[in-house]
Amino acid sequence: MLPGPGPGPGARGGPAGVAWIHQLGRVGCRRPGRPGSPAPRQPSVRLPGWLSWLRAGRLSEWGTLHAEGHSVRGRHVLASCSTDGTTVLWNTQNGETLAVMEQPTGSPVRVCQFSPDSTCLVSGAADGTVVLWNAQSYKLYRCGSVKDGSLVACAFSPNGNLFVTGSSCGDLTVWDDKMRCLHSEKAHDLGITCCDFSSQPVTDGEHGLQFFRLASCGQDCQIKIWVVSFTHVLGFELKYKSTLNGHCAPVLACAFSHNGQMLVSGSVDKSVIIYDTNTESILHTLTQHTRYVTSCAFAPSTPLLATGSMDKTVNIWQFDLETPCQARSMEDQVKFTEDWSEEDVSVWLCAQGLSDLVAIFKMNNIDGRELLNLTKESLADDLKIESLGLRSKVLRKIEELRTKVKTLSSGIPDEFLCPITRELMKDPVIASDGYSYEKEAMENWISKKKRTSPMTNLVLPSVVLTPNRTLKMAISRWLETHQK
Repeated sequence: MLPGPGPGPGARGGPAGVAWIHQLGRVGCRRPGRPGSPAPRQPSVRLPGWLSWLRAGRLSEWGTLHAEGHSVRGRHVLASCSTDGTTVLWNTQNGETLAVMEQPTGSPVRVCQFSPDSTCLVSGAADGTVVLWNAQSYKLYRCGSVKDGSLVACAFSPNGNLFVTGSSCGDLTVWDDKMRCLHSEKAHDLGITCCDFSSQPVTDGEHGLQFFRLASCGQDCQIKIWVVSFTHVLGFELKYKSTLNGHCAPVLACAFSHNGQMLVSGSVDKSVIIYDTNTESILHTLTQHTRYVTSCAFAPSTPLLATGSMDKTVNIWQFDLETPCQARSMEDQVKFTEDWSEEDVSVWLCAQGLSDLVAIFKMNNIDGRELLNLTKESLADDLKIESLGLRSKVLRKIEELRTKVKTLSSGIPDEFLCPITRELMKDPVIASDGYSYEKEAMENWISKKKRTSPMTNLVLPSVVLTPNRTLKMAISRWLETHQK
């Protein structure tokens, strides 16, 4: 099962062997000030005492940052890229800008990645161009491009001999360190969102050859594992190995642990899943976040995991390595909510930030079935929850749970659900971010959210909504079959 928040840093709890120990405050960046106004404060985050103080310079464009940290010339350097078409290197000690590297085509830069030895930096752009920079001289070394789609993911092999890029069209493209394209393969039908190499090689016992594991995730709700080899004798080889399931919505991030024994993923379904890479089973499912989980990373030498979300928080998790345990997937947990015990309900309350209500729910013997039947009146009259705001929050969380149960029980394909309402679409439209939404929900979103994409949080290039007739026909066919 998933653990809830502990009493504070260092707390451990829950049989899953992983505990939520710290939540950073609201994080993000501030919109640049208008001419004549005071300069905005540099975005910074204060981490717990056992982590360092991080500080970054002002972002060149509001809300469009991808960052990658490394050590260059003995200095800790942060690379960030932006939709203004630049990749910027920062000195993390003092916030000084070391270099501003412009994408040759001027296209928005979606991803950047240092090589393992920090000598090179790759930047990938929305027009499909990929640039290999010399991280020492800050000069362009080689440039290439993919055929279709925006580049949204990149990862270097542990030995630095090659790197992989992922596109919004779903293609994985492999390049060597001379920017020669070695291989391209359709990996995810609806687009790739992230990819990562395991730093630990896998040895072929028969021939003594070493291979690397590569994970990719995408809009198809799947995580795929690949085996990559590259030798001067046998050449390059990319083999599909397996698919990891567990998420019920697009997977936005994935990362291997430093020892290669675990793989973590974050999804639009708001959950974080940790897999055992050897058995490919689910070890933990974490549901602390209240919005899409967009990033995740393991600490290199300590049993810590950080997850970031569009709820504007970063959660720090600590593993209890002595109590490994396989947990049910979030899909299974939600689907069988009616079978939850009182303890399961307590864990759920903690995961929703409602740990103060655990004692009240236990005292009234609230199990899964009772939880789904709670009403505004029963919260006030039977459970004696006096705070109107707290009652409203509980009801909102319960309604979200009911919606998930209904969706999973009905077996509705996730691509038929509106990302905003999480309900079956009746009049789907395609927005300028490439995603499909229920027309009414997207129109309301645009009017209230000032033209930002619900999926990427970037500014929409256009507010034009195009009817998605193909998707509407697919939904109609599914409904006819389902009703029969």
